[in-house]
Amino acid sequence: MAKGLANGYPIGAVITTKAIADSMKGVLHYNTFGGGPMAMAAADAVMDVYEKENLAANAKKVGDRLVSGLKKVQLKDERVGEVRGMGLMIGVELVKDRKSKEFAPDLALRVVESMKEQGVLVGKGGLEGNVVRIKPPLIWTVQDADRTVAAFEQALKDA
Repeated sequence: MAKGLANGYPIGAVITTKAIADSMKGVLHYNTFGGGPMAMAAADAVMDVYEKENLAANAKKVGDRLVSGLKKVQLKDERVGEVRGMGLMIGVELVKDRKSKEFAPDLALRVVESMKEQGVLVGKGGLEGNVVRIKPPLIWTVQDADRTVAAFEQALKDA
């Protein structure tokens, strides 16, 4: 893992079982950015903020709201194939229709662009380029989630 561990400061970490860790005896390098003193201090400070501001619980609460809203849109629009994710890492698979499940990468691109025009930044990914990726910061609010759902729904209408 890495990325948010030190809020942008280069660091990486490996979490594994004892058996796997024991098999790595003598290996000097697990990841590109390991545990230098500055990186460790940055990560320690970031973890303190995560705990103090209860960001994991916030991610669950806001993520649940976001997924719930997106699933309501899914019920109304056959082009939303699947809503998946955990916390604030959500993917919305777009298809031509749920019966054929044919991937809709062009639709995903139009949705991402429409949402950007509405002031909501999301990404596009998946092996076929048909998944709208929603990966906001952990400080997001339920109002941010609701705004994103509304922008997504409007983007589908516009597309």
